[in-house]
Amino acid sequence: MSTAAISFRRAARHNPLAATGVVLVSIFVLFAIFAPWIAPQDPASINLPTRLEPPSAAHWFGSDELGRDILSRIIYGARISMLVGSCVVLTSLALGLVIGSIAGYYGGRVDRFVNVVLMNAFLSFPGILLAIAFVAFRGPGIVNLVLALSLGGWVGYARLVRGQVLAAREKEFVEAARALGASDVRVIVRHILPNIIQPVIVQSAIGMAGAILAEATMSFLGLGVPPPTASWGTMLNDGRAHLFDAPQLVLFPALAVMLAVLSFNFIGDALRDYLDPRSRIEAGM
Repeated sequence: MSTAAISFRRAARHNPLAATGVVLVSIFVLFAIFAPWIAPQDPASINLPTRLEPPSAAHWFGSDELGRDILSRIIYGARISMLVGSCVVLTSLALGLVIGSIAGYYGGRVDRFVNVVLMNAFLSFPGILLAIAFVAFRGPGIVNLVLALSLGGWVGYARLVRGQVLAAREKEFVEAARALGASDVRVIVRHILPNIIQPVIVQSAIGMAGAILAEATMSFLGLGVPPPTASWGTMLNDGRAHLFDAPQLVLFPALAVMLAVLSFNFIGDALRDYLDPRSRIEAGM
């Protein structure tokens, strides 16, 4: 047995929820990458004679109101959720790192403007309302959806980075770098950010769960990717009219959203415990 397999088994015994999250995320990523080869049928293929068919050998998860295979649409929906979630986290993280680093490093008026004016202005409006307004103005689509969800998502990362930079800029190694003539950009990129990245990684894993849920919400409201592209939120919206006569239309997409959100939350919690030295000492790791 390889070293990686032994390490995974040891980690699974120590934190089974994290291991479950890793397995589920791996499955969703495989669905997203290899959807054309894994899906048993074309997710957009309409077959009205088989509409609202219950789970069977031909359709493992049943069929929707247009006779489309639900399992195939869930597999292709994983591609949208993983793509949008990853892009939202990366975009929000990039903005948060830049804005939070500038505010925390320079302090003073810059920090007051960013923290008191800019961040509070975005926090005064619910993020989902900002996203709805942005997509309603720009129109649906993956790019607009990513930009809309990133519009309010960067604030959490910026506040976290700002607080970490405020504490790190007073450390001795930062003072030494300044004394040696390092530029502000070099001090931030080479000395401060590598030492504050651990909580940012944890926040990114948990933020991925929030981004997937936000994408499903926007698609449920009709502001996500346009049809006939398969999306879990769109499937929930289409299936709510058949909640009692064909519950599989709602049950399986909702289960996919729940498992994706739970898996990233499990991974985020495990990363927080693993990257925190105090938690590792208490756990005997």
